[in-house]
Formats: sequence, structure tokens, C-alpha cells
Amino acid sequence: MGILSRDMQRVVDEQRLAFVATVCADGSPNLSPKGTTAVWDDDHLIFADVCSPQTVENLKANPSIEINIVDPILRKGYRFKGRAKILNDGQKFEDGVAFMRKRGSKSEIKNIVLIEVITAAPLVSPAYDLGRTETDIVQQWENHFAQLRAKRQAQ
Repeated sequence: MGILSRDMQRVVDEQRLAFVATVCADGSPNLSPKGTTAVWDDDHLIFADVCSPQTVENLKANPSIEINIVDPILRKGYRFKGRAKILNDGQKFEDGVAFMRKRGSKSEIKNIVLIEVITAAPLVSPAYDLGRTETDIVQQWENHFAQLRAKRQAQ
């Protein structure tokens, strides 16, 4: 077993949408959602560069990366820190593209970003610190999203 526990892998596979932080040349942060985020193996995450020019530019200069993935209903997830490698040719790139195609990606893939996860830690809402249960939290957020859907349908 690598650094990515079974539960970490489950959350990544279920949620897919991740928020990826990189560092711009001027030192400012860059935060970008990535809808192709997936588990590559027990030590690596992967995402496709479909439209991520700033993220890729930042990673070429500084491969440090943080990825946050959170279940919006449970309000639990994980923070992954590591080093990214940009793949744009060769067998690993082709394997990454094939992996993304198998997962349903139809977009043009410019690069594959392979992340060696160095540290991983849980992210848990402070709502749990108040003694609330998962059932309480799930009910709250399912109600919230149901109200949003109803509001949108009424418009």
C-alpha cells in the first residue's frame, strides 16, 4: 500500500472534481478546478490538461502542487501535496490519454499531469467539532442543494 489509502482513493474516484493550487512566477497562488482528477496508482494522482495553460506554466517552473478534494455533502475529503510532472509525449503520456479516454474524456488533451503524492491529510468541516454526526451534516447539505435545484427550476 502506498501513501493513498483506500478511502482517499474512493473519495478521489467518487468526486473527480479537485481544486489544484500552484504557484505563479510572481509568487502569487493559482487555484484551478480540475474535472479529470483521478487515482493513477497507490502513490500518484493524475489529471488531463484540457484547458490549463496557467497551471501547466506554473508547474513547469515549480512542480510543487496541492490538490484538495472534498465531498460537498459529507464535508469531508483530503489534501494532497506533491510534485507534478508534465507529460506530453511518449508511452506514459499515451497511457495517461488512454486512461482518460476510458474514463469518458472526449476533450483534446494537451498534457497529462502526473502527481507524486508526498503527503496526504484529511480535510474535515469544523461542523463535526460541534458534535454533529455525518447524518446531520448530510441532511443539512442535501436540503441545501435540493432548495437550490428547486430555486433554479422555478426561474
